[in-house]
Amino acid sequence: MYIENVGEYLKENGIKPSIQRIKIFQYLLDHHTHPTVDDIFRNLSGEIPTLSKTTVYNTLNIFVKSDIVQEIIIEENEVRYDVVTATHGHFKCKTCGNIIDFDIDLSKLDLKKLGNVEIEETYFYLKGTCSECLKKKLKH
Repeated sequence: MYIENVGEYLKENGIKPSIQRIKIFQYLLDHHTHPTVDDIFRNLSGEIPTLSKTTVYNTLNIFVKSDIVQEIIIEENEVRYDVVTATHGHFKCKTCGNIIDFDIDLSKLDLKKLGNVEIEETYFYLKGTCSECLKKKLKH
């Protein structure tokens, strides 16, 4: 995902673009690692000395409510954030902890057994061992 002017993008989505908000959103664009509040705070606090974890948390909540960022909860005690809001899945490696996106074709899902329902949210999470960790495992 590329956005030329983050400040304008935030305004277009009804968000007042402060320096902290712009930097946090830019961080999400530049680091597609599905970071936590702690990750973002740790990486931006040197650049923005006035930044607090509360500001990061509140800013991410604003982004989520405005549908420009989605929360990812694969582990119960860990909320991560993703700037890609289109429907896709996440694979978490249990060895290295990396989270990898994968595409999902919703038209291939057979949901007839659900009957007449309205789906409001869709999440796909898989856990296992990534290809890099499997390669390392085979070498040992």
